[in-house]
Amino acid sequence: MSTVEIYTTRTCPYCRRAKALLEKKGVAYREIDVSDDEPLRAAMVERAGGRRTVPQIFIDGQSIGGSDDLATLEREGRLDRLLAG
Repeated sequence: MSTVEIYTTRTCPYCRRAKALLEKKGVAYREIDVSDDEPLRAAMVERAGGRRTVPQIFIDGQSIGGSDDLATLEREGRLDRLLAG
């Protein structure tokens, strides 16, 4: 199984949606809350190629984008392959 990391904030509805999709699929993930942590948020932005919005989702260290990108991968049938590692 792949390693999944998701950068979130406490009040983000898109973060909740992305986590719900991962949970529905039974995928374990590491949540990194950047709500009140500017250095951690800066690290997320650097890692995400300059993207500042949350969530930012990484599968095996590869940035896949945000909630909409995750949903698109699922809809196109490509998410399971990424998660299989």
